[in-house]
Amino acid sequence: MNKKTLSIAFTSILVIVTIITLIPRGKSSNLIHITGQTMGTISYNVKVVGNEFETHKESIDSLLDVFNQSLSTYISDSEVSIFNQTSVLKNPSRLFVDVLKKSQLVYEQTDGAFDPTVGPLIQVWGFGPDKILTVPDSSMIDSILLLVSLEKIQYENNRVTKDQNMELDFSAIAKGQAVDEVAKWLEQRGATSYLVEIGGEVRCSGTNEKGRTWSIGIEDPTVEQFEIRPLAVARLQDLAVATSGNYRNYYEKDGQIYAHIIDSRTGYSTNHNLLSSSVFASDCMTADAFATAFMVLGLEESIRIVENDPDLDAVFVFTSEVETDIYVSTGITDAIELTEMSE
Repeated sequence: MNKKTLSIAFTSILVIVTIITLIPRGKSSNLIHITGQTMGTISYNVKVVGNEFETHKESIDSLLDVFNQSLSTYISDSEVSIFNQTSVLKNPSRLFVDVLKKSQLVYEQTDGAFDPTVGPLIQVWGFGPDKILTVPDSSMIDSILLLVSLEKIQYENNRVTKDQNMELDFSAIAKGQAVDEVAKWLEQRGATSYLVEIGGEVRCSGTNEKGRTWSIGIEDPTVEQFEIRPLAVARLQDLAVATSGNYRNYYEKDGQIYAHIIDSRTGYSTNHNLLSSSVFASDCMTADAFATAFMVLGLEESIRIVENDPDLDAVFVFTSEVETDIYVSTGITDAIELTEMSE
């Protein structure tokens, strides 16, 4: 699949892409809209089109509670927490097996750039739950790297094992998987036109209540943090999208910027010109994992992977010598509409 680059100069240097849903004005009797929270404080939006479709917020909340009980590291007796504590998980749930297999697949396709065992490195760099800002020395990184590699996680005979002191953390793929789980639940109950959004990751099917493709805003982050202004609009049907970036989760120490994207292969914070990646795929779990991996790999390698995989498309925002540019892969170009402020 051939791809192309759309080069656009911006007045501001730092530009990110965050997916936001554009909620149509007014109400429609043909649209069911359910909102709530999951994974702690992460919000979700579910929209379903169809007069005959009935669902309840309690059912979706229950589904997401089951999801969290399997994969949340913040729940002490979740499957993943028990696995991290004991190094053995017998009879893992379908949710656990699905995300592990997808992680292993993306790990292989990105030469280890996507690795859910990277948690100890994220923690030592000050981006973990403890938020202790430190700059580790090379000897500390070398010792921690011994505990980082998805290849050391084994699944066979319905049993998952790992080396002691290793940790699994699926936070870089979990929102996408949760989106897919809600989407599957809707489809099993007859929904054909819907939009599911959890924490900015989106999957949509069919058309909205007006019979049009779903509109997903790609946020312009040059504005204030809590102001929403789209840089572009993606008009999607039967597609998922997820975004990762180095934009707001970073710190500065001794004049050096340290971003939260850590390369599990080197142990160090990434340092390249890719500011953000929005990845489009048929399922959100795949999009979520690759969006993170691309932030580790950088622009050139990410473009190479996208151009050689017919199942992936992407929008990359990156810095060039004198301006900020956007790369849009050919497969998604017709669905991306740039706003006036970005042209």
